[in-house]
Formats: sequence, C-alpha cells, structure tokens
Amino acid sequence: MNFLDLFAGAGGLSEGFLRAGFNAVAHIELNKDACKTLETRAAYYYLKENNMLDIYREYQRSYNKSEKIRDEERTKLFNNIPKDITESVINREISKESLHEIFDIIDKRMLINNIGEIDIIIGGPPCQAYSLVGRARDKNGMKDDARNFLYKLYIQFLIKYRPKAFVFENVPGILTAFEGKLFKNIKSYMKRVGYNVEAHKIDAKDVGVLQSRKRVIIVGWRKDLQFFYPALESAKAKYVVNDILEDLPKLKSGQGYKGFNYIKDVNRCLLESNIRVEDDILTHHIARTNSKRDLEIYKIAVNKWNVDKVRIKYTDLPKHLRTHKNVTSFLDRFKVVAGNENYSHTIVAHISKDGHHYIHPDIRQNRSLTVREAARIQSFPDDYFFEGSRTSNFVQIGNAVPPLMSEKLAWWFRRNL
Repeated sequence: MNFLDLFAGAGGLSEGFLRAGFNAVAHIELNKDACKTLETRAAYYYLKENNMLDIYREYQRSYNKSEKIRDEERTKLFNNIPKDITESVINREISKESLHEIFDIIDKRMLINNIGEIDIIIGGPPCQAYSLVGRARDKNGMKDDARNFLYKLYIQFLIKYRPKAFVFENVPGILTAFEGKLFKNIKSYMKRVGYNVEAHKIDAKDVGVLQSRKRVIIVGWRKDLQFFYPALESAKAKYVVNDILEDLPKLKSGQGYKGFNYIKDVNRCLLESNIRVEDDILTHHIARTNSKRDLEIYKIAVNKWNVDKVRIKYTDLPKHLRTHKNVTSFLDRFKVVAGNENYSHTIVAHISKDGHHYIHPDIRQNRSLTVREAARIQSFPDDYFFEGSRTSNFVQIGNAVPPLMSEKLAWWFRRNL
C-alpha cells in the first residue's frame, strides 16, 4: 500500500506507516535538516531490506567526528543508495505556487515505479497557528497567520490523488480556533470533495508512549468505501520513564559521550517499545552546558519533585536565583521530567531553547535532557539518526508525532483499509 507524507517533519508519522509495511511514494517537507533526516531514514530502510546495515552503522559512528568527516561519511553512505530512494524526499514548501511542481514530481515517481494509486495521505500542517499557546501569545490570536489555511493545500492533494483514506494530525486547539469555525470549515471542505470525516482526541500515553501528548487525529475515507474511524487498543501502563533512560551513560552538564556503547543491557521496556535492540549503537547523547545558577535551580526542582512530588514554581525560588521580571505567568518554567511516573509531560519544540522545561530526573546528573533522551520519550528508536545541529534536532523531535503512536494507527489501516 502506498502513501504520501505531507508536511513530513522528521518523519515521526511516516515511521509508523513504514513499520507497518506501507510504501512511501514521497515525503514533502520544507525544512532542510528534516529532509536530510528523512533521506537518512530512507537509506536505513533500504540497507536493512538488503542486509547491509553495517554500512549504516559505520555512518552512525561518524556522529562525534568533525563536520568534514561526517560529510565524507554521508557521501559514502549514499553511494550505496539508489537515487530513487533519496528522491522520495521532496524539499519544497507546500504553497499555491509550488503545488503543480510537487504534483509533477510525484506523478513522475509513480510512473517510474509503476505505482497505480495512492492508498492513503498522511500529515498535518504546522500547528503553531492552531495551538492555544500560539493564539494566546499573538496579539491578533493568529487570525492573520497564513498557516491557518494550509489545510486547503492538503485538500488539493486529496482532490488530485483520491486516496482511499487520509490522516490529518494536529493539536487539540484546531477544534476551538476561531470559536470552532475553522474546524467546521475544514470538515465541510473535506466532505465536499468526497470524504466522510471524523476527528478524535488521542493521548499518546493511552497507546503505550511514555509521554502525555494530546493530539487531534482527523481521519477521512472516501464515501464509496465501507469504513469507520480507527479503534486503537489502549495500552496499560507497565513501565516508568526511567526505564527508557536507565541504560544510557550518566552525564553532567556540558559532558558528551564519545563512545557508542550502553551501560546496561537492553530491557523489556526498550524492546517492546521498539526503541532499542541488542546491536544498536548510541548517538546524540551529549548534554548541553548550563550556568551555575540554572544548575542550582535544577537541584532544587529535582529534589522537590523526587521527595515531595511537587512541581516548583518560579516564585518559590530564592530571590538571588530569580532573574525574570515576569512573576505572574509561566511559573513552571523549570520542570522536571517525571522519571518515576508512567509518562512524561509533552516534549515540544521549545526544548531547543534552553531545556529548563525538561530537567533530567536524576539529581546526580543535574542537567537537561539530551537529544537521544528526548527522542526516546517521543518513542523514536535509537537507530533514528537526526541530521543538523543539536538545536535543529530538538526542534525536529519536539514537532514530531511519536512513532509508536503512528505505528498503532498504521497497523489498523493496514488490516482494515
């Protein structure tokens, strides 16, 4: 079965569909680093299918090397990958101006690969314009943001390719934006072009992800098909967040792990979540540097959480540690990841800024999360290689759909579509 991946990001949503055996005709994404991540993931799947993962592992080992060496190793990697594989990633902005160019690229790919139809379209436009936080921060409530209308471009793909079904993922705020009128318009438009439409709120923690991440999943299916909204089986919480962190080398603020080995064998939680297998190697595990003041605050916050199960408020801090003038809002700006609970709070792209909202639960390490730790909480596997700077990695992870969540959705479509 074939799918198109729109507004693809780093590939969290498509990862689930690839695991379920779907074929990616194309991923369309604007961000260059995210596109490089998608290309690397496409290379991984090609090499895995052809029993050549040793080539991929060699590329992973270039992670701690200089930019020059990494570029050389990337060239070596893609010398083993057919051009058609990497060309599935289309680095374009989806806009009125680019729409027909993108259609042409997809059509050519379908012709060359003898693909008769697109079975499903997945993706979700950038959510900032729909989010409650975004609307609260903007003086016009994001009413003038062009991203409000990207759904119209998504629907153009439905009109062009007439897939059996589609998955449109976004934040819960999409249901209430502009007093609910926006969602009403989206649903009405989708129905007019020939689809039955349902939208449900899903929390990632209810399907096995060790993170509370509430999303709206809009599913549509062609009116000529007998179909219904996916019934995802709830997963009982068996593990805590520390279970996906315990095998990683211990780091202090500013330390980087230059090796590729773990300090413990893979546990059942990691295996069942498809996060790690026995022969994985570790990358992206470098702690950013924090100031002495921040580290003092981190210790207070971690101790308060681990001992009393209480989140510290900014106004609770000693005066000499308070440097922000705003003491009426965003009082939880320093937040500890709940290592001893069944799920973490939501990983968002803001983690790229300073990490204060994602403090490691181990007081002995006293730092914010690394890229790999954030990726694990999002349920990305350790063999998922994020391209670009550390800041870019955090943004890619924070904007992604948890692969474990998308895989549950994908398998349902695989069995019922």
